[in-house]
Amino acid sequence: MVELINDWIATWGAPAIGFLMFVENVFPPIPSEVVMPVAGLAAARGELSVVAVIVYGTAGSVAGATLWFAAGLALGADRIRRFCARHGHWLTIKPEDVDSAQAWFRRWGHLAVLFGRMVPGVRTLISVPAGVAGMGWIPFLLYTTIGSLIWVSGLTMAGHWLGERQHLLTDSLSVVGNLVIAALVAWYLWRVFTLRRRRDAGEE
Repeated sequence: MVELINDWIATWGAPAIGFLMFVENVFPPIPSEVVMPVAGLAAARGELSVVAVIVYGTAGSVAGATLWFAAGLALGADRIRRFCARHGHWLTIKPEDVDSAQAWFRRWGHLAVLFGRMVPGVRTLISVPAGVAGMGWIPFLLYTTIGSLIWVSGLTMAGHWLGERQHLLTDSLSVVGNLVIAALVAWYLWRVFTLRRRRDAGEE
């Protein structure tokens, strides 16, 4: 997967990072924890500028979060739960996950959007209760952009730091990255299977 991300970046440049980060917010098995450090490595090699990597990564992340925010705003909590109950296994999202994100939002308010963008497992879904609660577009985009910028910048600079020591760490990063991807794919398939079986059992 690391090699595939590198190929995409080599072919499409910084826009590929924006696309991957957008998809990452919709399709969990493509993790930002791999995409952005790999992009940081590319910047360390001089293939991209650090600024372009961070800008496109942040833009893609915000775009993906906005999609979920708009869904929450338009559909409301009940429809989102029904959608997750019927189709959420493909996205590994249960109705209970929506409830957890809502509880997080009720507890922290607008700050939940800011800090939630930096918490794995919460990053995507925190946009749903923000939409359900009718949070304004301007504060949502402001907090989401700040949180995404911090998250993306941290991962990018970690990859850039590793890139400067690439002769020591490239092989290790590739192995670790592939192990992370393999674990996430296995987790995703397990979630799809178990959630779909649970849904089918409920229908029976």
